[in-house]
Amino acid sequence: MGALLRWAEADRAVVRGVLSEALVLVPIGATEQHGPHLPTGTDAFLAAAVCERAAELAAPRAERALLLAPAIPYGASDHHLPFNGTLSLSAQTLLHVLDDLARSIAVQGGRRMVVVNGHGGNVGICHAFAGAASTRHGLAVAHTDYWRVLGPEDIVPGHAGEFETSMMLAVRGELVQEPAKREQPRQTGVSDVDIHSEQVWLDIDGYTDRPELAAAEQGSRWFEKISSGLADRFVKLAEVL
Repeated sequence: MGALLRWAEADRAVVRGVLSEALVLVPIGATEQHGPHLPTGTDAFLAAAVCERAAELAAPRAERALLLAPAIPYGASDHHLPFNGTLSLSAQTLLHVLDDLARSIAVQGGRRMVVVNGHGGNVGICHAFAGAASTRHGLAVAHTDYWRVLGPEDIVPGHAGEFETSMMLAVRGELVQEPAKREQPRQTGVSDVDIHSEQVWLDIDGYTDRPELAAAEQGSRWFEKISSGLADRFVKLAEVL
């Protein structure tokens, strides 16, 4: 069965010995404002944590080694720059970063790459990257956003709202501030249409829904559900890629 190896902790001989057959896991998040109550590294913390936990759960069942790369802490976050606290890559730069990592894996003999995303602003870029890199570098590239494993009975993840605040209370609770109570913010939208506007973010003070409803216990349940679901997907990807 497979084994879990952490790229940053392995020497070159270890990486060389497994890379051609391994499933390389690359978590990516962002460093950006998450309201007045969550740390700017929220997306990076959560992407790294769920990916690592899922890899631990999957390794004993996987048909090939899982090689966990260091998490990418930056994403496409220009829409949060007006609030301060954000370190953003442009969409073009992030696409190049992901492509350079894919190229690095491929030229050393790697053949399989899985990107686990934890930031909404990265979704389209990860999708575009995966399609291009698969032909450009001869890699099999898979991409998922970690929250996609949740079922319809679960909360719809927002930005620094109840979902992310609960998850952070479970993963890095010492970094979470007490959220202020507020009414459900007014949502301006059109059905089935994505609207991008600085005013939309300003109207809700840079975070969605009601983080004061968050709880560590619920965060732990979501964390384990997501990790378990991701683990199942890693096991399946190890079979089909």
